[in-house]
Amino acid sequence: MRSLLNKGSLAILMLVLSAVVLSACLEETSQDKETGIQQNTYTKLSEKEPAKEMTNPKTRETINFFTDTWNKKDQLAYVYLQNSDGDMIGYYVLDGPPVSMCTSLTPNFRVESGSNGKVVTPAPGTDGVYRGEEDCSRYYAKDATSGAYVEFTVGMGINMLLYTEPLTNHPNVQSLSPEGE
Repeated sequence: MRSLLNKGSLAILMLVLSAVVLSACLEETSQDKETGIQQNTYTKLSEKEPAKEMTNPKTRETINFFTDTWNKKDQLAYVYLQNSDGDMIGYYVLDGPPVSMCTSLTPNFRVESGSNGKVVTPAPGTDGVYRGEEDCSRYYAKDATSGAYVEFTVGMGINMLLYTEPLTNHPNVQSLSPEGE
C-alpha cells in the first residue's frame, strides 16, 4: 500500500512540477509583447498597403555592375575630395576602391553558448587584436603609383567622390595634382 501511495504522490508531484514549468515557459516577457505588437502592426499595415512585386531588378543590376567593375584586375579608383563649398581639394589614384575602417574580412563578433543561453562576444580581427568602436569615416587604400598605404577621412565638410576614370572636364579638377606619392 505504501509503494502505491508513493507512486500516486510521485505522479501528482510530477503533474504539479510539469504545470509549473509549463506556465513558466508560457509566461510572456515584455520583449515578447513588444515583438507581438511589432508583428501585429506590420501585418495590419501590409494588408492595407501590400508590397508590390518587383519586375525590373535595377538594384540587383547595380550590385552586379559594382561587382563587375571592381572584379577587374588592375581597376583604378579615382577618389576626389570635395569641400563643403563644392571645390575639389585633392584626389588620389588608388589600386581598387577605398575601404572603410569598419570593413573586415571576418565578423567582429562571435556567438557563444553561455550559462544564460547564447551570448554575443567580441572577436579579434584578422590581425589578432580586438577593436573598439571604429571610425567609419576613415578609409584606407593602396596608392596606384607607389604602392604606399593611404588613409584619409571624410565628413566634417569633406565628401569623397569615387570614379573609375579621371575627371578631366570638371572645372575644379584641372589644377589639381594627385595626393600621395
